[in-house]
Amino acid sequence: MKAILLGTLLGLLLVLWPASLPLAAATLAHLAAQSTVLAFVLGVLARPAITRRWTV
Repeated sequence: MKAILLGTLLGLLLVLWPASLPLAAATLAHLAAQSTVLAFVLGVLARPAITRRWTV
């Protein structure tokens, strides 16, 4: 649910203020270049699959 709300907010921001697209892209590129942030995001994305396998 949080991801949907964040995506909606980001989408509205980009629609209402198109000049923010390069800023958003630069911010995402900067965060993706940091290995700790990338590892955290991959862990959050993999968590549902891991917990689903353990409970079955």
